[in-house]
Amino acid sequence: MGAIMPCLFGSSEDYEDEEDQEAKRQQQAEAAEKRQKEAEGRGLKDPEGVKKRQQQKEEAEKKAEQMNQEGGDKLSWQVG
Repeated sequence: MGAIMPCLFGSSEDYEDEEDQEAKRQQQAEAAEKRQKEAEGRGLKDPEGVKKRQQQKEEAEKKAEQMNQEGGDKLSWQVG
């Protein structure tokens, strides 16, 4: 009967395996993020610079849109 009990209720080894699996999942997630980041920059000499320029462009577009909505400073020509 003692031989059946570990099968029915599990053993301490099963719990250790769960911890190992969680660590393995974490490592796999980190590796996937690293691969994705490398794939984004593939073919670019300076991928961080490209991201910065894209962010600056988006910010400039947002500011221009806000100015148009507010009816702010309109350009006018002055002939002197």
